[in-house]
Amino acid sequence: MAVHPRRAPRSPPLSSHLPAQARGCSDPSHGSGLARFNALSPEIAHAVLLQCCGSRRWAHRVATHRPYPDPGALIAAADEASYDLSQADLTEALAAESSAELDHGAPYAALLALDAAHAEYERKFGHAFVICLAGHPPEEQADQLLGAIRRRMTHEVDEERSISADELRRVAQARLWDLTRWLTSTDGPTATEIGLFAPVG
Repeated sequence: MAVHPRRAPRSPPLSSHLPAQARGCSDPSHGSGLARFNALSPEIAHAVLLQCCGSRRWAHRVATHRPYPDPGALIAAADEASYDLSQADLTEALAAESSAELDHGAPYAALLALDAAHAEYERKFGHAFVICLAGHPPEEQADQLLGAIRRRMTHEVDEERSISADELRRVAQARLWDLTRWLTSTDGPTATEIGLFAPVG
């Protein structure tokens, strides 16, 4: 399989995600962000959602099921769409990902080790290494990331693809949480402002 090309990170890498908060969010600011998400045009909603998950089918399903009454409903719909991805959809989504990276302040040795691990992973599996490190503080992320990629290098292709799909689902949750937070600070993005949304993960 072809090696996945490197892409610029979507945002500062491996930021701490709080996707679980979306399930029971009582913060009114996130409510306003969700309301703005519900009000986006289909084209803009689809474009923003593609930055959360690179599957066009996933983005279309999440966009067309609006309006969502609360963040939990949005996360549930995103999960359902993730579980229903075909193999072609998953390939498309994985092709849009960049391998998880460490902050530039990480030790140089860790950065070198991770770069080598990414190259080996991408040669074996043909796509970026996807992982959601929600709940892990920044000081633990180097060990968690390096340990995870080394463990997963031992998997067969089909097993690793299944794990990658679940990690992609969790990353999409975190990015949706970021999306509602980002929309809270805007009046609603125009087509030219979509690129300003830089989801974590």
